[in-house]
Amino acid sequence: MKFATKVIHAGILPDPATGAVMTPIYQTSTYAQEAPGKHKGYEYARTQNPTRTVLEENLAALENGIRAFCFGSGLAAMDAIIRLLEPGDEVILSNDLYGGSYRQMVKVHARYGVVSHFVDMQDPKNVAAAINDQTKLIWIETPTNPMLQIVDIEAVCQQAAGKNILVCVDNTFASPYLQTPLDLGADLVLHSATKYLGGHSDVVLGAVIVKDTAIAEKLAFLQNAIGAVPGPQDCFLVLRGIKTLHLRVERACKNARKVAKFLNSHPKVGKVNYPGFKEHPQHKIAKKQMRDYGAMVSFDLLKDSFDDAVKVLSNTQLFTLAESLGGVESLIGHPASMTHASIPRKERLKVGLTDSLIRLSVGVEDVDDLIDDLEQALVNL
Repeated sequence: MKFATKVIHAGILPDPATGAVMTPIYQTSTYAQEAPGKHKGYEYARTQNPTRTVLEENLAALENGIRAFCFGSGLAAMDAIIRLLEPGDEVILSNDLYGGSYRQMVKVHARYGVVSHFVDMQDPKNVAAAINDQTKLIWIETPTNPMLQIVDIEAVCQQAAGKNILVCVDNTFASPYLQTPLDLGADLVLHSATKYLGGHSDVVLGAVIVKDTAIAEKLAFLQNAIGAVPGPQDCFLVLRGIKTLHLRVERACKNARKVAKFLNSHPKVGKVNYPGFKEHPQHKIAKKQMRDYGAMVSFDLLKDSFDDAVKVLSNTQLFTLAESLGGVESLIGHPASMTHASIPRKERLKVGLTDSLIRLSVGVEDVDDLIDDLEQALVNL
């Protein structure tokens, strides 16, 4: 089954009770049992919910995994993965990382003995050098947030092979339409389904997809035992969003190419980070492991000025100044003061995250209107 068919049909059948084509919102907390312990597969909605089940089966199919697990947010999904570890275990993570992921590792899990090492994953040799006997997990973001670096998933997985080390890929920026990390050797895939999977900026939800039965059983236990699960309406919204995932991402990628090209030639713009450029350091890797280059673009102003960045951020009319990404509407953000404010400035600067860096989530509007909007915001600098 090809991807465009999977998003519509994989794991999704007409409702057996009514024949409803769209999976119903099973807004119930508990289920009648014929006898103690004898039920129809559902007993309590923290453990199972029919709407969530359909979403999880659909997500597993999209990522070519065996099971998927949904959580109340992407960070709740990450928390479940880290709880697979023991005190004293070590994690290797990219040094260009979503601020919320960084905060969770250094402010939450560090208190319970999980040690984090942040390395430049643009060169897989740096990952190999950081591996030791306590390493139990490698955490990859690719493309990275917000510098749009590309990590060679297959090469990093090879570094972990045979060493009892799990590899998880945060696939939020790419979506399964562009990239399927399990096919490249990863053990787990994480999504903030709030972003491209939902696609309409109206839901918060996280997901983990796995390809190993033993890991699946552990995550199923954690999902139920901790209870950070999404409600059925949130699951319904993500299911609905997924049906147009391929159409939305294809259009957004097409727009992003033109926006990035415009910015790259603008006299008041400095470096533009976009893996679709042939001069991008990991362009060949992106071409190898992705089906397109994504719809995220970040750029510095030629004059590295926070005040100038604020002027641009405050003067767009179609690009909405807001957190998040991956919706049908275009968003503009300032990582240093928004999504990555929890990372110390010294650490941000190490990866090139300057005070003037601006991040765009390019949506599906008419691209000429988007370019005109950026032009009028930049013209008065």
